[in-house]
Order: sequence, then C-alpha cells, then structure tokens
Amino acid sequence: MIRFEPRGHIPPILRLFAPIAAMAAALLLSALPLAAAGAPILRAFWLMAAGAAGSVFAIAETLTRATPLIFTGLAAAIAFRARLFNIGLEGQLYAGALAAVVVGSGLIDGPPALLVPLILAAAALAGALLMLGPALLKMRLGVDEVVTTLLLNFVVLLFVQMMLEGALKDPMGGGWPQSEPILDAGMLPPLVERMRLHAGFLLALLSSLLTHVLMAQTVLGLKIRAVGENPAAARFAGIGVTRVTIVVALISGGLAGLAGASEVAGLKGYLTADLSRGFGYAGIVVAMVAGLQPLAVVPAAIFIAGVFVGADTMSRTIGVSNYIADLIVALALLCVLVGGLFMRFRIRWS
Repeated sequence: MIRFEPRGHIPPILRLFAPIAAMAAALLLSALPLAAAGAPILRAFWLMAAGAAGSVFAIAETLTRATPLIFTGLAAAIAFRARLFNIGLEGQLYAGALAAVVVGSGLIDGPPALLVPLILAAAALAGALLMLGPALLKMRLGVDEVVTTLLLNFVVLLFVQMMLEGALKDPMGGGWPQSEPILDAGMLPPLVERMRLHAGFLLALLSSLLTHVLMAQTVLGLKIRAVGENPAAARFAGIGVTRVTIVVALISGGLAGLAGASEVAGLKGYLTADLSRGFGYAGIVVAMVAGLQPLAVVPAAIFIAGVFVGADTMSRTIGVSNYIADLIVALALLCVLVGGLFMRFRIRWS
C-alpha cells in the first residue's frame, strides 16, 4: 500500500533540482510522439538545441521570444503567490499593446526619453485596470477570478479586432487589419545590430529583479506571502487582505500589459490580432516551472522560448510539425506538477 507522508521541511537541493528534472522528463517524454512521427529522435533534439542556441542569431531569437514570457511569467507568479489566479494574461497583454499603439502612433509626439516611458506607462496601466475588475468582483462578491479573467481574454481580443478594422486601422496597411505604426521615437532600441533582440529584454530582467526585491525584502511582499499562505490567518493578524489582493492584481495586470508593449514597441512596431503566440497562457507555465519565484522566471522563460524557437528549426529541417513545442510545454507543466507532489510528500510503502 502506498502512503503519501507530508514533508516537514523541503531540502533546498530538492527545490533546485525538481524543476530541472521536470524539464528533462518533459523532453524525454516528447521523444515518444517524435518516434511515432518517424523522426530521428537524436537528430531532432540536436536540431532543436542548435535552433535555440547554436549561434548568436539563434540565441538572440530565443531571448526575443523569452521577453514577453518573462513579463507574463512574473505576472502569473506574483498573482498566484497571493492566491489570485490570473488566467487573463493574454487579454491584459493585448490591452497593453492597444494602449501602447494609441499613445505611440501619434497621440503624443516627443523625444524617445519622453515617448517611450509614456508608452510603457500606458500599457502597464491598461493591463492593470483590466485586472482590477475581476479582483474587485472576487473580493466583494466572491466571483471566481479564474472564470472572469479567462472570459475577458476573448472580450479584449474581439475588441482589438474591432479597433483594427475601425478607428485604429492603418490606411496605408494595404487592407490588412493592423494599426498605424508606432513613431520611431517610441520604439525600444535594438540591443544587437541587425537582430530583433530589443531593450524590452533588459526591462524584463529589471522587472524580475524588482519583483524579487518586492516579494523578499519589503513589508508588502511579506503581506502577499501571508495572504497566499492563509488568508484567514492574515486577516486575523490585521493584514488588509482585500487591499493586498487589489495591489497584487494591479501589479500582475501591469506586468502583463508591459509584455504587450514590448511586442509592439520593441518588435513589430504595430498591432495585429495575431500579435501574441499564446504568450499569456505560456506565462502561466513559466511561472509554475519557476516555482513562482521571480528570479527563476527568467531561466524558465528562456527554456520555454528555446523550445519554441528550436522546434521551428526542427520542423523546417526534418518536416515534423512544430506543434511538438506546444506538447513539450504541456508535458513540462504536468511534470512540474508531479514534481511538486514529490517535493511536498514522501512516498511510503507499507
């Protein structure tokens, strides 16, 4: 008979290696569908690794893809730590991108030192406000935030499509539903010449560091952790659970909004309905792989981004569908959840 015995203390070495083991397990499990598709497994993995990190260009592409994942991973991590299950990161990303385009495509004209911060602030504000409603509904009326945030994703995307066909449509876009471009002064500068990696990656790294400091070194971070561990006990200790939850909602939505700004102001230069490749949903996986730790979000996002970029290279070379990347990401989440079970419990046989 199998018994699960709770661990009194989780060793630090176990916390460190459990996510790594989960990623390795996900890659090993992905060999099964590769074999079923008739692909040479070792060559497929080699092509994935080379496509993600085999050259300066590949590394730059991986870091470019990781940039929005860091923002959405941080947004999910801080929300989940407070037991605020924000599933609306995709919608908040699009809201941020929409605000960035509204501000940056001609509403305000100025030098980069003025326009870029305004674009980023507008994007963060839009994402934060979109998350404010579900947080208030949860705290005041007990409405499940998973449902409200998830449904808002579709509402925002439909609104974006409407705006791209109407008020924000670029008359010079050749009939394609896209917004007017952001002014050159509002674009995030590239980090590497003739490559797509932009300053949004540095902003994402800074956001990770600041989120870590907030969670680990401030009174607010202590309150967030207390609310996440036990809201009733936190309320009994005099912590304003509603106020903390609202602050967390604003920070989480703001970070997701910055992901949208980084994509339009750092990469594409304009907004389209297919701006995101599911970065909001993948950010939840990133947060879980990182164990909801802000600093660990960065390597987790780079790993997930490398899987997507490497899968594209593998697909073009050996003809295997790049949807294998989605499968690996899903397997990674499942393996992390199983790994979390083994971290919290010892298995006893009797």
